Amino acid sequence: MVTRYDLIVIGAGPAGLSAAIEAAKHGIKPIVFDENAKPGGQLFKQIHKFFGSKEHKAKIRGFKIGEELLAEAEKYGVEVVLNATVIGLYQEKEVTVKIGEEVKHYRGDSVLVATGASENMVTFKGWTLPGVIGAGAAQTMMNLHHIQPGKRVLMLGSGNVGLVVSFQLMQAGCEVVALVDAAPRVGGYGVHAAKVARCGVPFYLSHTIIEAEGTDCVTGVTIGEVGPDWKIKPGTEKHFDVDTICLAVGLSPMSQLLKQAGCEMADTKGGYVPVCEEDGSTSVEGIFAAGDVSGIEEASSAMIEGRMSGATIANFLGYISDEEKEARIKELDAALMNLRKGMFAPENRGKLVTKTEEGIDVSMNLLEKGFVADSEIERYPGVTHKVGVHPVMECTQNIPCNPCQDACPKGCIKIGENITSLPVVDTAVECIGCGMCVASCSGQAIFLVEEDIGEGFGTVTMPYEFSPLPKEGDIGIALGRDGKEVCEAKVVKVRSAKAFDHTNLLTVKVPSDMVMKARFFKEKKDA
Repeated sequence: MVTRYDLIVIGAGPAGLSAAIEAAKHGIKPIVFDENAKPGGQLFKQIHKFFGSKEHKAKIRGFKIGEELLAEAEKYGVEVVLNATVIGLYQEKEVTVKIGEEVKHYRGDSVLVATGASENMVTFKGWTLPGVIGAGAAQTMMNLHHIQPGKRVLMLGSGNVGLVVSFQLMQAGCEVVALVDAAPRVGGYGVHAAKVARCGVPFYLSHTIIEAEGTDCVTGVTIGEVGPDWKIKPGTEKHFDVDTICLAVGLSPMSQLLKQAGCEMADTKGGYVPVCEEDGSTSVEGIFAAGDVSGIEEASSAMIEGRMSGATIANFLGYISDEEKEARIKELDAALMNLRKGMFAPENRGKLVTKTEEGIDVSMNLLEKGFVADSEIERYPGVTHKVGVHPVMECTQNIPCNPCQDACPKGCIKIGENITSLPVVDTAVECIGCGMCVASCSGQAIFLVEEDIGEGFGTVTMPYEFSPLPKEGDIGIALGRDGKEVCEAKVVKVRSAKAFDHTNLLTVKVPSDMVMKARFFKEKKDA
């Protein structure tokens, strides 16, 4: 028996759910299959705040966006079947699905493939030892099952995934002993690298893993510097005692079903992907693709791509007119293009960008060591000096993000219409020290500084998302941008509010000459 649906969606991640919701809004009754026990895909692993603008769900944590998607899917009557593995997709848009021990057959007037991507692995001596895990697996353990992946972890990969997961490992109480990448420059956002570096994690770029050590499990790891020929330079070996090696070395689109269906495919730098239009149409009529399966991007982009495919499918099935489709695609495409601007735009991948859009020199220290040097930070327009409390914006790359501009009730912060512009502080506007900008920054790159509170001291208010939360009166150590100790620091205020969404604000008192250097607080260890 073959059951027919207007639309069959394969994958209940951000792209698949978004497409099903968009289609359902236009009267289509879709069914969504997913092999997992819970819908939402990668969103529920993502506890960090998203970048972009309001339309991209900026400053909202990934798992909350997932909850919103599920609620919207339920609202529009989207049928989701879990623990359902699609094992076949054919040109006639027939789908075979294994549910439990039974294989069922479905036929769709249209099919959307949103199967996402799988983690890449690298091989080295000992790579099969227990304790060598993917970054996605680490996120699953921590953020879904609340299990600590290890005590001492080495991270391989400096893209956004490696940087974000390194920070989350520290939030889970792990020690990240080093962040390693064979590339000569940090691959992800500088703000992500900076918040890892100021926690004291050293970056070893142009390095790779030589060997994972241990018999029954990982007990250590040796890395070495690579030369221009990608071979290890003799004498550069470095050893670390670790129990976990975490790999964040890219993703590969899970496009097998599209190939099976006879879609035209292309072998690209981003993996083996279907040849498709911006709206997700493939070479096979009625079969569409959206999200990472058609090219690796952020979840924000996947959700928009899904909406575009949903609107296109609604038009393909006759539920909306060509005019309605074009209007919706135009709206969604504008939002998508905003996410593809700036230094990390697709056309800039692999390129060394040396100037910001404003003509400011990019920090080479940031690219090579993970943090902006003290001697470089003053060149950026968000870094200002003023009497009284004022924001210091250490956002130094053109990335698509502007929540800080919307968060400031007084209008101290300006980005303008171009979402990738560096933030500027209007020093003529009085800052009230509310901290909304600090809490709203997805990259944790904003600090409130009062350079002189008298008697040679000033204060720094910084974002803090670690446990246990320091208490007012605690004496600790302030760390600089490089993660090294700069001075003693006293906690003078701790603020937590619903509006901050679990980003606590920690205000520390430090010597006045340290307010532009102190960027993290660490408890003093008992002697």
